[in-house]
Amino acid sequence: MEGRPRVVIAAPQGRSGKTTVTAALIAALRGRGLAVQPFKKGPDFIDPSWLTRVAGRSCRNLDRFLMDEPTLAGSFMRATADADIAVIEGAMGLFDGVDVEGSGSTAEIARILKAPVILVVNAVRMTRSAAAVVLGCRMFDPRVHLAGVVFNNVARQRHRDLLTASVEHYCRIPVLGAMPKNRSYEVPDRHLGLIPAGEDEHLLGAVHAWTADAETFLDVDRILEIARAAPPLPAPPPLPAAVAPAGGRPLIGVIRDRAFSFYYPENLEALERAGAGLVYINALHDGLPDVDGLYVGGGFPEVFAAELEANVRLRRAVRERVESGLPVYAECGGLMYMGRRLTWKGKSYAMTGALPFEVDLDERPRGHGYMIVDVVGDNPYFPVGTTIRGHEFHHSRVHALDTGTARLAFRVRKGYGVDGEWDGIVYRNVLAAYKHIHALSVPGWAPGFVLRAAAYSAQKNKEVP
Repeated sequence: MEGRPRVVIAAPQGRSGKTTVTAALIAALRGRGLAVQPFKKGPDFIDPSWLTRVAGRSCRNLDRFLMDEPTLAGSFMRATADADIAVIEGAMGLFDGVDVEGSGSTAEIARILKAPVILVVNAVRMTRSAAAVVLGCRMFDPRVHLAGVVFNNVARQRHRDLLTASVEHYCRIPVLGAMPKNRSYEVPDRHLGLIPAGEDEHLLGAVHAWTADAETFLDVDRILEIARAAPPLPAPPPLPAAVAPAGGRPLIGVIRDRAFSFYYPENLEALERAGAGLVYINALHDGLPDVDGLYVGGGFPEVFAAELEANVRLRRAVRERVESGLPVYAECGGLMYMGRRLTWKGKSYAMTGALPFEVDLDERPRGHGYMIVDVVGDNPYFPVGTTIRGHEFHHSRVHALDTGTARLAFRVRKGYGVDGEWDGIVYRNVLAAYKHIHALSVPGWAPGFVLRAAAYSAQKNKEVP
């Protein structure tokens, strides 16, 4: 058994200020010289980008729909091996899950990890009623250790005093902080949520505000005591050792920049553990290096469509290398980039043209939530008959797909994908899907991708005179 100081930041409902409180706490802990490992509950790339920025360590996701309990606990333990404390941001309300039992909820994550929970309560237009909300959360599931409360959007000292007195009197739970109303904490929204932290350096004012105010408005000493009192957890089983494919280490290019930033750290680590070397490519400026595979993650290609279109050198190189058999794995925004054209807000932009379709975006989400797909068609990376869990969140739709040239490999059981029935567009050694995967949920993905890249590398070397 191993000790891991830890705390979950949850709320009775979404939009209560969990990210603000989580980021402020991480900033305060880091300011004290502690190594803080951040986590985000559920499938999310944007909130983790902010927590990564504040913590100085890659935020990782914990998701019971994608991971069984041993996998989730093992991931947590491995990521915190060299950390002083873990801070886990929940999602939605504390008990909100995929069914009436709360499967996949923040509460379930807290129970699995035996982690104390700090409840963030949005105090706008509320005083004594806050005690009723907190008491309900405390009594709803006695297995959840509700260890304290932090109020958000507190108007003034009198407001804070009444909130604190009510909760501590009726609930017998300590109030551990009160964040004031402060617009400098706000990060602008976009159609998929907050703007990612790495996209615009001007947005980092929110980070500076969190850092400046954290020690003032949070009782960091008491929060540390609560986190350090969490019980020990079993040591995790080791991950498979890294392997080197026969013929050498293939090089996989990862397009990672302001337009494409949605990557789980575990996916990149899984590729390296499977024997690949990684090289990062900026699709807004770079050309295509001599790689043996290409990974294009999600993001916001529509926001940077003009710049992506302007980089003709990269678009042409990707299209030509696809024709030569380059293995490519593309997710969501990556799918959009691999098509012929992208249309957004009445303007159309040329993309790589490697795949025979076009993409339009509108204001309404097409696919939003978890996905389950069955692999029913041949493709470069997944055996037919495999069932894959993942997630999607997109406002785009594929049209003008030439099914005489490309084919669809995934039958959608849950979710939307390309058209509500299918996902996974295949052409040569390219697989492009709206479905995002997590390597811990799909352990065969990285080895399959790396083997395909190694085969392509061997083919290239044979062709060189």
